[in-house]
Amino acid sequence: MNIGDVAQRAGLPPKTIRYYEDIGLITPLRDTNGYRRFRDSDLHKLAFLGRARALGFTIEDCRTLLALYDDKTRASADVKDLAQAHLNKIEDKISQLQSMRDTLSELVQSCAGDNRPDCPILSDLATGKH
Repeated sequence: MNIGDVAQRAGLPPKTIRYYEDIGLITPLRDTNGYRRFRDSDLHKLAFLGRARALGFTIEDCRTLLALYDDKTRASADVKDLAQAHLNKIEDKISQLQSMRDTLSELVQSCAGDNRPDCPILSDLATGKH
């Protein structure tokens, strides 16, 4: 398969595939003319990477996950630990976003939104206090 075919089948842009090759996540074969020639195993890795990235795993996490996937002697605990650490980061981010939402909602509620210049939103942004 060429890069266009594999991009369509993996659901990834060719630019992303080239990037994954540049950083060593995949290593497609090269024809004598220098064109990439992707195998089914490359397509499988690209689909794996696409799914992992969609779940928010970092590139380094993806590198580790691919290594664990390829290691038939791996302990599932290693995979679970990596996924749990990522889940913890997501939960922390959700908590931060909920706090931001609550604060902003309170500020929006406290602003009259009329023609007066007084605005608690701007006051809070300027002072950190509302």
